[in-house]
Order: sequence, then structure tokens, then C-alpha cells
Amino acid sequence: CGWKELGTATAPRQMQAVSEAVERVLVAAQRQDRLTVGVYESAKLMNVDPDSVVLCLLATDEEDEGDIALQIHFTLIQAFCCDNDIHILRVSGMQRLAAILGEPAAGAEPRDLHCLLVTNPHTDAWKSQGLAEVASYCAESRDKNQWVPYVCLQER
Repeated sequence: CGWKELGTATAPRQMQAVSEAVERVLVAAQRQDRLTVGVYESAKLMNVDPDSVVLCLLATDEEDEGDIALQIHFTLIQAFCCDNDIHILRVSGMQRLAAILGEPAAGAEPRDLHCLLVTNPHTDAWKSQGLAEVASYCAESRDKNQWVPYVCLQER
């Protein structure tokens, strides 16, 4: 994926730094069992415990753009995140995302990677430099009236 930007002029170097921070956050969250995967699972969690959610990633590639049901889910999730002060980020690079998170167990259903939630315990014990970078990027984007910033996960 290219460095396309949805309405901003973010430098490629900053975009790469944010992309790498997102990857670090996802790896740490998965390792610490603080990652919710899937649109339906994410909606359930946000309904039960929205205060535990610190970051919402909405992931698509070009082939997903025509999926109207997915776009409706994204719109509802984005509205919920905005109402609940949850940082939200659109990402592309589904293959890279799958590589970061690893394959599901043999015989398991393929995972729906379109929506990922990173949760935090209700303490300050789990702080991450990567999470701080991503949160800062989201806040800077909101200051520029870009409510759902975008980042591309680069293949390695």
C-alpha cells in the first residue's frame, strides 16, 4: 500500500513511525491478552466495558471498500468510539496484520481482523510507549479535523 493520506499531509517518516508503533502495540496487547479481534466481538466488549478500550483499529484493504455491511459496522463503531473518547485508527495492510498476529490455531475458524480493540486494565500498570505514540497521532489528527486517521502497515 502506498502512503495515501485521507486529507492530511503526514510525512512518510512519521507514518512509518506510527505504523511501527501500531505493530508494537498489537504484539504487546496480544501477548498480554488485551486484544479483542473481530467486529462482533468488539461490539460486545464495547457494550459491556467501553472504559477498558484504549484503541480501536478498523482494518481494510481495497477489496473491502465495496462491502456495504462492513462499512455500516465501521460507521457505527466509529460513532461509538467518538462518543466514548476511544482512539480510533483506520489501517490497511491486512496481510501484514495477519502476519503480526499470527495464524489461528489449526482447525480454528479464520479470524475477522477488520476490527481490533486494545484494552487496558483499570489501572495505570500497562503503559506502552507505542500506545502513547499512536494516541498522540490520533489526537494530532483530531486537531486537524481528521477524526479517523489512517495508517498503512508495510509488508516486511
